[in-house]
Amino acid sequence: MTEVYILSGFLGSGKTSLLTGLIRQAKEEGLKPGVIMNELGELAFDSEAVEDGVPLKEILNGCICCTGSEKTESQMQALLHEDVDIIFIETTGAAHPVEVLDAVHSPLFGEKLDVKGIVTVADGRRYLSAEGMTPQVRMLFIEQIRHAGFILLNKSDLLSDSEKAEAVMGIQSLNPGTQIIETVNSKVSMATLRSMAQIRSGIPVQSAGIGSHLPIGTRLVTFSEPVAREAFEHWVRTLPETVYRIKGYVPLEGNKYPSLFQYAYGMVQWIPEYMNMPANLVLIGEGLSEIRVPGTHHE
Repeated sequence: MTEVYILSGFLGSGKTSLLTGLIRQAKEEGLKPGVIMNELGELAFDSEAVEDGVPLKEILNGCICCTGSEKTESQMQALLHEDVDIIFIETTGAAHPVEVLDAVHSPLFGEKLDVKGIVTVADGRRYLSAEGMTPQVRMLFIEQIRHAGFILLNKSDLLSDSEKAEAVMGIQSLNPGTQIIETVNSKVSMATLRSMAQIRSGIPVQSAGIGSHLPIGTRLVTFSEPVAREAFEHWVRTLPETVYRIKGYVPLEGNKYPSLFQYAYGMVQWIPEYMNMPANLVLIGEGLSEIRVPGTHHE
């Protein structure tokens, strides 16, 4: 499986420094890295940061999320065809972590990816002055921290000891249990990121107390039998609010081919397919392991 790391954080927080450092380490390990870089402008000004010989896919003049998710899907397919061992996705500062995960997880190649999680680079000084942001920007900043698998408190050399302590305590209150590393120039080892990914993905749902925050995760399921559309939609309506997205190909009773199914913000969409697509479904949210999907075998 191909490792995937999503690099999140505001513009100027140090994401590009993190990316270049991780590319160098991957090459030193003998791995072939690939990069998807999300630019909002016409010019790919950040692509100069990616070294020669590293496959780079860019999404210009658009967002990796929402309307850009189809582009992201095709870019991921292209990278997988180039036999990369590890993929780094650098998002714009305006990207919401849930939207990014939604774009990366496709029922077409979900079983080929080992998505380690979201690495959020938080500028310590900016975090401490978050009260001065507009409400929308502050909320996005908080969401990037809340949904992170691991967090780099970057530019920590610019903070006093008391400021570091304040920032760490504040971040921990937003995302209890996550590991926070104080960094300068976003320097972190691949081994550290891998160990944190294992810790985060290894948290059993049963051990989480009531009210505990579970990190956002994904789950890929495969249908073993067709389902009735009405019964499937009834099941969707019973899901908890912690299930943010569902997308995939659902085999319906009476239909020759699976239909494309999408769910977001409580809304359901069906699109008929005219070829035999893989009967896979991707769920994105929190506490997914206990959810039983009709027509599939529960692991």
